[in-house]
Parts: sequence; C-alpha cells; structure tokens
Amino acid sequence: MRKDTRLSRSLHVLIHMADQQPMTSAQIARILQTNSVVVRRTMAGLREAGLVESKGGRGGGWSLLRGLEAITLLEVHNAVSGDALFCIGWGSEHSGCLVEAAVNQHIGEALEAAEALLLERLGAVTLAQIRADMDSEQWAGFRAALSGPEAPRT
Repeated sequence: MRKDTRLSRSLHVLIHMADQQPMTSAQIARILQTNSVVVRRTMAGLREAGLVESKGGRGGGWSLLRGLEAITLLEVHNAVSGDALFCIGWGSEHSGCLVEAAVNQHIGEALEAAEALLLERLGAVTLAQIRADMDSEQWAGFRAALSGPEAPRT
C-alpha cells in the first residue's frame, strides 16, 4: 500500500522556506524531486490555510505568512491531507452479522483513540521545534554526513 507523504513533504518544504523566501514552484519541485504541478497543488492547500502566500513575476514565489514557531504540524496536516488518518477499515457496516458488528465496533474504537492521540500530538509540535531538533547534538552525525561528498539533495 502506498503511503501518503504529503504531510512530511510539506513540512520539509516549509522548514526550507524559513531560510529561503520566496521559493518558486520549480525550486520546491527540485527539493521534493517531483514536478511543479504537484507542488502548486500542494502549496494551494497551504495558501488556503493561511500558511503561505504566492507572488507572481520576477522575484516572486511562495513565502511563509507566519514564523515556524506559529505553525503546528496539525495545521499543515489539515491543509494538505485528506480526512482519513488511517487506511484501516472494516467490512459492511450493515451486514447483519453479529461477528462483523463486534469486530467493526472494536476497530472503530481503537481508530478513534489513535486518531485523537495523533491529532493531539500534531497540534503540540511546531515547525520551530523540528528546526531546533535539527540543531541539537542528536543530529550532529547526520549534519556531518550532509557536508560530505555524497551529500543528499535537499
């Protein structure tokens, strides 16, 4: 099953944007290794949520409307992701089978609890916290690898 990477890819771009604004769709597409059409579609959702703006013409592009400390992972999720957080589902809701009804109830309860916890945690983390983590000692080895000759493109 294919994973939905819109949240992580959007977070990646927004943190890069804190250092370089404005960024064109082509620049963002290079970072994400995708095409500009996909970027514009994603960025449009972020614009509708009031997280970014775009300006056309020479020197234009996408810019953050707020600082990283004022943007939560939950806001970005709501702007770019669909309604369902999990792909787990159940069979027919109205099959008339007692076993299926009991299974559906327990799966539904577990999904509701997991979704509530995930949304709470996404709402508690800002992009500034992610950025601060990048500067911590925990990431020193990764930073050193990035500066080497085989550095990944970001």
